[in-house]
Amino acid sequence: MASGSRADFDAVIAPHGFTRTRLAAPPSVRGDGPGGFHDLALWLRATFEGLSYEIHHAVADGDLVTVNSTMSGRHTGPFTPYTEDGELDAVFPPTGKTFAITQSHWFRMDNGLIAEHWANRDDLGMAKQLGWVPSTPAYLIRMARAKRRALRTIGGKR
Repeated sequence: MASGSRADFDAVIAPHGFTRTRLAAPPSVRGDGPGGFHDLALWLRATFEGLSYEIHHAVADGDLVTVNSTMSGRHTGPFTPYTEDGELDAVFPPTGKTFAITQSHWFRMDNGLIAEHWANRDDLGMAKQLGWVPSTPAYLIRMARAKRRALRTIGGKR
């Protein structure tokens, strides 16, 4: 996710592979297979400069693999979460701040390739480190302006 090429994703993601966490992403990056994962990675990289994952533990049991990790980076691009039905939820303008949060990732494997992914992330910890919460009045104004600009760019819905 931090630096892999499309070919790297082709090597580890099943053609039918999907992530359950994609529903907060823009509709344009919710695809299946290696391409969907690569598009999701590019979206994250556009938001977080120096994105990296430190793997602490990896455990396999049958077709399940779990990874305990720390994700870190610097918020240099707008973060744009969406609702499950594809509506723009919010826009968090860049703060320039860094973050490091723990995550656990779960993978269901199929013939040695990732067929399904889901994650537990410390989103509140990231929001606090990046200054999203508690929000200052000035940052809330920046968010509202950024959302209006984004809605004009995407035609009001997506």
